Amino acid sequence: MNYNIVNEIKLTYTRKGNSEKIISSSRDAVKVFRQHFDTGEMDYRESFYALYLNQANKVLGIKKISECGIASTVVDVRIIMQAALLCNASGIILAHNHPSGNLKPSQEDLNVTQKIKEASQFLNIQLLDHCILTSTAYISFADDGHL
Repeated sequence: MNYNIVNEIKLTYTRKGNSEKIISSSRDAVKVFRQHFDTGEMDYRESFYALYLNQANKVLGIKKISECGIASTVVDVRIIMQAALLCNASGIILAHNHPSGNLKPSQEDLNVTQKIKEASQFLNIQLLDHCILTSTAYISFADDGHL
């Protein structure tokens, strides 16, 4: 047996199609997020997504970060940053839903946003926004001064 071999790490990023969507407002971002959230579960359980943009604010891709329970979801900052690095993103917009219908950010929402902001700054990637969605409305951290 040869014990000198180490595992090779392969990371891939593929684009199916070539989106030319430009995000210029929270409303634009929410339109994209709503196309990816499961509308049947919007009021049932929480999901968390990240949208990755290039320097011209064109969409590079979207990734579901987590999907969990009724009142919370686990967000691993490393998974968000890994995908950002993989697609050479210049900007990130986050979104998650509140099945309760309450748009007010929780303390945990604010804390995780701050952690992601610090990680993205370290990597020279801009956290542009974090949106909280319900089935009928949304709020934007950027629009409301939480970033």
